[in-house]
Amino acid sequence: MMAIYKRELKSYFQTMIGNVFLAFLIAFVGFYFMVYNLYYGYNYFSYALGSGLLIMIIAVPILTMKSFAEERRSKTDQLLLTAPVKLWEIVLGKYLSMISILAIACLIFCICPIIILTLGSAHLTIDYLTIFLFFLIGSLYIALGMLISSLTESQIIAAIGTMGILLLLYFWSSLSAYLPTIGFYNLIAILLLLAVAALVLFSYLGSGLFSGLFFLVAGIIAVVIYVVNGTAYESLLSNLLAGFDLTSILYNSVDSNLFSVPNLVFLLSLIGLFNFLTLQVLQKRRWS
Repeated sequence: MMAIYKRELKSYFQTMIGNVFLAFLIAFVGFYFMVYNLYYGYNYFSYALGSGLLIMIIAVPILTMKSFAEERRSKTDQLLLTAPVKLWEIVLGKYLSMISILAIACLIFCICPIIILTLGSAHLTIDYLTIFLFFLIGSLYIALGMLISSLTESQIIAAIGTMGILLLLYFWSSLSAYLPTIGFYNLIAILLLLAVAALVLFSYLGSGLFSGLFFLVAGIIAVVIYVVNGTAYESLLSNLLAGFDLTSILYNSVDSNLFSVPNLVFLLSLIGLFNFLTLQVLQKRRWS
């Protein structure tokens, strides 16, 4: 794993991708640091850092687009898949190399609260916890981008796909407000989501029987619940999706100056899930 980690980390700086990622992120957050903290005099660096999520929509796809897509395009993925190394070591080595670059930016951000302290009062505990939370959200974005890169051999498609999903996540709270609140429409939406899940199971397992049974059983349960208690479906979809508003995790921490342990567990769980899905994609390709 360490050999893959060192090779990937070195390649990111040799191809300037790592440098471009760091330049974009540090320059953007630095601009808001200059405006909010140095010009207007806010003594919370977390305000400037909260604006950094916007540039992550552009910076993360640049970083993750080549992680597996380039391997597939150049056919070097066959060497990795047939090498005497475990697949989880490949995934983890590539992932750690990318979050190491993000960690470099976060370490540079750690200087900013100290600068604020030299100019007056500062809130070091909150600021450093916010930097850590920003690192976790960025690590989650990277895990998502790596998963999308493993699904295609085109770096352009990987970058655009990742950018589109991150943009959707950024405006998640605004979009969820337009979801229907009527129980029947929420039932239809749940059935459509179950159909999509069944198609994903079919594409992965290749078993139409299992996928069909999954959709049939889950669909019957959803309809029965609606018949017994229709009010349970009112605003159900918007309430469920509201829990996946990742940007609000950082913004709520900035506004309330509190660090939530459930949010920490939630982010770590999603990071583990996306890495696991990437591992499954590679596992399927190895045996296909």
